[in-house]
Amino acid sequence: MNLPQHLTKPLLAVCISAVSLGTLSGCAPLVVGGAAATTAVVAADRRTAGEQVEDQAIELKIGSEMRKLLGENGRAYAVSYAGRVLLLGDVPTEQDKQRAGELASRVEKVQQVYNQLRVGDITPVSVRTNDSWLSTKVTTTLINTKDVPTRTIVVTTERGVVYLMGRVTDAEGQRAAKAAAGVGGINKVVKLFEIVSPESVAPAGQSAAPTQDSSSPATDMSSDTGSPDVQTMPVQ
Repeated sequence: MNLPQHLTKPLLAVCISAVSLGTLSGCAPLVVGGAAATTAVVAADRRTAGEQVEDQAIELKIGSEMRKLLGENGRAYAVSYAGRVLLLGDVPTEQDKQRAGELASRVEKVQQVYNQLRVGDITPVSVRTNDSWLSTKVTTTLINTKDVPTRTIVVTTERGVVYLMGRVTDAEGQRAAKAAAGVGGINKVVKLFEIVSPESVAPAGQSAAPTQDSSSPATDMSSDTGSPDVQTMPVQ
C-alpha cells in the first residue's frame, strides 16, 4: 500500500519509537534508509522492569513539580534512565533553574540530576517539532549502526542538541555517539551514558566485545554540566 507523502514521516516516527521500546510487532524487520534493522545489535532495555516503572514515575512526579513551579511562565520536563534524570526546557530566571534542579533531586528514586534547563523565552513550537524530527533521524541512524544496542538507548533532542542516555559499554557508547554526530541538522551530541563492563552485557556463551573503539574520535568534557561523566561529541 502506498501512503501519501505527508503521512510517511509520522508513521516512520511511530515505528522507530516502538522499536526503541521493544514493542514493535507489525513492522519487523524494519527497513530504514534501505537497510534492515536486523543489522544492529538486538538487545532489550538493560534496565530491570522495576527500574523502567520507577523511571516513568520519576518523569511524572518531576513534571508535576515543574508545572507547580513554573505555571505558564516556563516549560520543563524530565527524562529518566535508571534514576539518572535529564532536566530540559526553558525557565524565566537562573533562580528558577536552580529551584527546579533542587525539586527534581528530591523526588524519590532520583540518583542524579543533569540540569540542562535554559534561561530564556519558551522555545517555539516550530523548533520543538524539528527537535522531534531530529530525534527520529538519530534513532534511525542508531538502528542501522552495527553493534549499537538501540533498545537500551534513549534519544532526546532540545534546540538541536542531542542527548543520549542508556546503559552501554564504553565501545558501544563511542559508536553510538559517533553515529549520532554524523546526522545532519544537529548542533551537538551529549553523552549521558551509564558505562558498564562488556562482561555484564555479553550473551551467555559469548566472549565480551573489546572495550575500546579506536575508530572513534576523542571526546571533550562538557563545560556546562559540572559532571565528569558527561561528554560532548563534535558534530561532523
